[in-house]
Amino acid sequence: MRNQENNTPARDVIAGRNAVMEALRSGRPIDSIYILKGGAKGALGKIIACAKDENIPIKDATPQKLEALCGEINHQGVAAVAACREFSTMDDVMRKAGTEPPFVVICDNIEDPHNLGAIIRTAEAAGAHGVIVPKRRGVGLTATVAKTSAGAVEHMPVVRVSNLVSTIDELKEKGFWIFCADMDGEPWCQADMKGPIGVVVGSEGFGVSHLTKQHCDFVVSLPMKGKVNSLNASVAAGIVIYEAVRQRNDIRAR
Repeated sequence: MRNQENNTPARDVIAGRNAVMEALRSGRPIDSIYILKGGAKGALGKIIACAKDENIPIKDATPQKLEALCGEINHQGVAAVAACREFSTMDDVMRKAGTEPPFVVICDNIEDPHNLGAIIRTAEAAGAHGVIVPKRRGVGLTATVAKTSAGAVEHMPVVRVSNLVSTIDELKEKGFWIFCADMDGEPWCQADMKGPIGVVVGSEGFGVSHLTKQHCDFVVSLPMKGKVNSLNASVAAGIVIYEAVRQRNDIRAR
């Protein structure tokens, strides 16, 4: 997010107490707010209260983290990362699905904005109806996500939820079958993905969390014949998403 050439913050970073407060008051979409650890007093306390009212994630930050975000700008203990667009709701997802069996991609703690952007791009191209991301752990709709998505973020509903496991359980109650892309599952091409489905993709370093995996209906795996034991998150997501597309469009494999 930092501009390396002139040591200034990137366009999606808002630095300083007044600037952040005005962004909150104006209703500008904010992805998250970084507060200097131990600095939740005075003006920073007001910013935190306002952010909580707007359901905006607040993250503790070290001085080094804030300096990396803000460059030479005086951050005064606070920086906000502006969202490239507002988050959607599950109602938006269902409206997009219309009469089709709904198809969502669930991102479990994806932290790399390039991976999230690539997943959104693939999901949109494949005809999925929504992408779900967690509120606390994982990247949001930053400028880097928007750029990597190649414009797909403008057309794909992205829903941010407070509890991923609870959301999965709610989807299952609505008739969704939830597929977890992880190790030690059935071959990805043998699972039936024709109905209302959610595909869970795990983080870059740790995969799908144990608790999330427990709440999925099926685990699907990709064959790994090389020396490495995992694929990039967006690559794995793309393979599983397009297997769902093949089945849902009755395209025969030869």
